[in-house]
Amino acid sequence: MFGYQGGESGETVARKRSYIVDARQRWPFLTPFDMTTIHNERQLATMVRDRTGLPKDQADAAVHSWMVGKAF
Repeated sequence: MFGYQGGESGETVARKRSYIVDARQRWPFLTPFDMTTIHNERQLATMVRDRTGLPKDQADAAVHSWMVGKAF
């Protein structure tokens, strides 16, 4: 999701970097390592839930609302 894959355009890399900054502002407990290991919305929601103690439905909703309009 946030990680870089070979052959990506500069525009794609810049977009992903901005998403990383945005996600870390929203959830400051996310580390740079976390950002490289999260591959999908479900994994991000699980990490948010585990680290904040939010109920699953609230964590899922928070992540889903954050992801609206983003192109990964």
